Amino acid sequence: MDELSRAQKAIKDIGKPTRFIQIIKKELPADILYEDDHCIAFRDINPQAPSHFLVVPRKPISMLDNIQEEDSKLLGHLLITAKKVAVQENLTSGYRLVINNGEQGCQSVYHLHINVLGGRDLEWPPG
Repeated sequence: MDELSRAQKAIKDIGKPTRFIQIIKKELPADILYEDDHCIAFRDINPQAPSHFLVVPRKPISMLDNIQEEDSKLLGHLLITAKKVAVQENLTSGYRLVINNGEQGCQSVYHLHINVLGGRDLEWPPG
């Protein structure tokens, strides 16, 4: 199944507990790289680059469109965490952050998350 098909299928699950919540609660296994009181970072199960991990807030925000002003500190924390884990993963030559939002953005899990991709030259434009 391609990413667009996954995104179209995922729309029906908006508002339901996601596999990311199951990972946060340790109900599903994951290769966890970092965690703290606000977020968790783990390797993507379908990597699109040699290094591909996700940074996920513990707070269940379904998508970027649903963030609120009070989430600004959390969003900054997610970016700082992405940088910390990128250093930990030795992505010294660069990396890309991606936040998919909605169906046309190919969001396939409706829990806000940052994809961090690196370890190879990335194409531009993406998509």
